[in-house]
Amino acid sequence: MGKLQKKGERGSATNYITRTQAVKKLQLTLPDFRKICILKGIYPHEPKKKRKLAKGSSAPKTFYYAKDIQYLAHEPLLTKFAETKIFVKKVKKALGRDELDTVQRVRDQKPKYTLDHIVKERYPNFADAVKDLDDALCLIFLFSTMPRQGKVQPGIINKCRILAVEFMHYVIAAKCVKKVFVSIKGIYVQVEIDGNDISWIIPHQFTTPPPSNIDFKVMLSFLELYTTVLGFVNFKLYSNLNLIYPPKALEDVFSEKSSIYYGDDIYRERLESLNIKLAEVQKLEEDEEIDEELLAGDETLEDLVLSRKEEETFKNLFSECKFFLSREVPREILALMLKSLGGEVSWSSESGVASTYDETDPDITHQIVDRPSQSHQFLSRCYVQPQWIFDSVNQRKLLPVDEYIAGGLLPPHLSPFVNAEGYVPPEQVELLDRNKPEDEAVEAPKEGLSAEDKRLAVMAMPKKRKALYNKMVYSNKKKASVVNKLKRKREELDETRDNKKATTES
Repeated sequence: MGKLQKKGERGSATNYITRTQAVKKLQLTLPDFRKICILKGIYPHEPKKKRKLAKGSSAPKTFYYAKDIQYLAHEPLLTKFAETKIFVKKVKKALGRDELDTVQRVRDQKPKYTLDHIVKERYPNFADAVKDLDDALCLIFLFSTMPRQGKVQPGIINKCRILAVEFMHYVIAAKCVKKVFVSIKGIYVQVEIDGNDISWIIPHQFTTPPPSNIDFKVMLSFLELYTTVLGFVNFKLYSNLNLIYPPKALEDVFSEKSSIYYGDDIYRERLESLNIKLAEVQKLEEDEEIDEELLAGDETLEDLVLSRKEEETFKNLFSECKFFLSREVPREILALMLKSLGGEVSWSSESGVASTYDETDPDITHQIVDRPSQSHQFLSRCYVQPQWIFDSVNQRKLLPVDEYIAGGLLPPHLSPFVNAEGYVPPEQVELLDRNKPEDEAVEAPKEGLSAEDKRLAVMAMPKKRKALYNKMVYSNKKKASVVNKLKRKREELDETRDNKKATTES
């Protein structure tokens, strides 16, 4: 007679393991288990028959693939975690005995580890790392604005700030900005790197106290991985442009101490200003010009050349402009947008370092202000609000400055990240009609089924398709209710604005 099989020891039940069993198998604490799962990219999975795996219990349980836990058992970081646990016990024991010399000696022997091998495992190709930059940039830019006195160590905040500045310098050197949108949450920016669109949020320039209901241990585990990944990516991106990494200013290339990693505060402020030219390893070879006569008969290549010319024109959108930033405007994001599209920018030397010219420069074409009036104005330049720069970037052309003059009522700031489905603001409709080609053919509306034919078609549907159809109808009604709500809100806003304008004029 064969051996009896117990329930839950054969079939699909052996493919899963609970979190408690995984922690016991790996001999880790729960925080260390969460950290190793985040670093290695191991996530829980929901089995199809969860109640059967839990042996009839309805208590909430988290399941992992047994193969993933077996894969984690061979990770070298587990040894480092065990060494860290021993290190903490030694420090506590020495502190309890008041042996300060022993405490210092043990702290000098603190175990250290790197995540280089994990980055190579998770991102075998550079393209894979670039595609996964969205979350990394959002988290790193967020922690770069954290207060120095709080739940996050100052060294981590400084490292995030260094990586963020390095990436922004690459964006300026590569001229890869595509879109920007200012919202309450922050500033959404999209760039193009090796054909991949990377979008992230840059927080506004004011420090927000960290909330108390967030588990910073989990976020710091993600941050530890993302800082390592972005360090590798920055090095590769700088190498592709033949720039020195870590970045150095062109005038300080022969100085040994002028580096962001040497603690030179003045040099670091200059580098964070985004208004210095970085040193190159060697001069890049200029691209060879394409002979347009050889491409006269090929429509595909002609379209390719035309799109390339349009892209080069956009990359030099502000090349013929010279900007001066007043002290009340957000300097970092404006410098990033202007410098990455060929513009020349400066500010008052009292507002920050790396100022290249003063407000009295006669060659200034645009001054960016955010106050209703100016005490002194130069007739040779335009005084515009910061939204003019963002809208010009999204429209890929220099917009008229009449609607963006200082102290005037600004037009709506439209998001370039939304599609045309659902509610479309009137300004967006007008803009789409304006950019639509004149020779574009207008399609005739297709005739739909009558109400009676539609009712008969629904009655003739099978049961499964009818259920799917009902879900589609419910979804469309829900979207329509949201659109109608936004339209009513816009009508109320326009009515309030008109009443306010009439009251002001009277």
